[in-house]
Amino acid sequence: MSSDPWGRVDETGTVYVRTADGEKVVGSWQAGTPEEALAYFERKYEGLVVEIGLLERRVRTTDLAAKDAQTAIEHLRTQVDEHHAVGDLDALRVRLDKLVSTVDSRREERKVQKAKQTDEARTAKDALVAEAEELAQSDQWRSAGERLRALVDIWKGLPRLDRKSDDELWHRFSHARSAFSKRRKAHFASLDAQREDARKVKEKLVAEAESLSKSADWGPTAARYRELMESWKAAGRAQRESEDDLWNRFRGAQDVFFAARSEVFAERDAEQVENLKLKEELADEAEKLVPITDLKAARAAFRSLNERWEAVGHVPRDARPKVEGRMHTVERAIQEAEEGEWRRTNPEARARAAGLTGQLQAAVDKLRTQIDAARAQNNNSRADKLSRELEGRQALLDQALKGLEEFGG
Repeated sequence: MSSDPWGRVDETGTVYVRTADGEKVVGSWQAGTPEEALAYFERKYEGLVVEIGLLERRVRTTDLAAKDAQTAIEHLRTQVDEHHAVGDLDALRVRLDKLVSTVDSRREERKVQKAKQTDEARTAKDALVAEAEELAQSDQWRSAGERLRALVDIWKGLPRLDRKSDDELWHRFSHARSAFSKRRKAHFASLDAQREDARKVKEKLVAEAESLSKSADWGPTAARYRELMESWKAAGRAQRESEDDLWNRFRGAQDVFFAARSEVFAERDAEQVENLKLKEELADEAEKLVPITDLKAARAAFRSLNERWEAVGHVPRDARPKVEGRMHTVERAIQEAEEGEWRRTNPEARARAAGLTGQLQAAVDKLRTQIDAARAQNNNSRADKLSRELEGRQALLDQALKGLEEFGG
């Protein structure tokens, strides 16, 4: 016969567990030694401990519904009461009883929370209605309209109140939106006449701009174009279908004039070409910093290059995106290196990775000890089973160690 503090195996192979109510039959074992029988049912007990622990954690840290929690508790209680495991079953019952109390407390807390949320929703909807009624009188058509649309989205995200209260508040809210829409519609209708006047003014401005486009009197003509632009801005917008066409003609006439003037200013263009060469040289230097091997040095070097860059004048417009893009690419590489450095040195993530690695290492060490013990007892079946379990744990440990290396330790 074999026994331990929580159970024993008699001469017939019957396994018993000790409880506060006396010994209970766990089951019958004929496949091996009494020690193996106890070890088997002790592992069943350990499985119950793990399941109860997981349920406790879910109840404590998630929004698990009280009904689902109660079902899970009863399922575990049935397994404990069936006495198919060797261990301190009375302690497990105590934990399950405590868990029932916790679930009941959480249920009451949620009732209180729901009542609180309803009160908060009523207060929030009262505030939305008040703001909507104030916005209904606003002349800021775009911002007020956008805000009213945002208020609708906020309203939809709030819990419903009782039917009467919710309908009354929604009626006031909807009425405020309708009042704003009517005022806005009337306002824009009144703008149509103004836009027609603007179209006529801009037709005249376009005609003059086009007549000046062939002028070679650079100074006075450029000044007049500036005056025409001011007049254009002061005229207001025409209807959309006219505005774009008028603007294209107006801008096209200016472009013809200023393109001709640019040819005369070849010296300035030559200076910009020279500036482009300087910036390309700076971009060459910057690109040598990539890939980043010394973040601090790269950051300092790029800062110095950027200061020299800013000191250089303008470059030709068509070349600007490419040369600036090269500098931006290096800048992004430095930023990505900084982000990578932060992730590698994040103490919270490092601590989580180290903690997981430690747990897995302990599990692997324990399994190896159990395998050695089984081999020593010539229990190859148990040793092989534990070895297969070790392979899985070792794979998890290897993966965790690889992750920890990314944090530099």
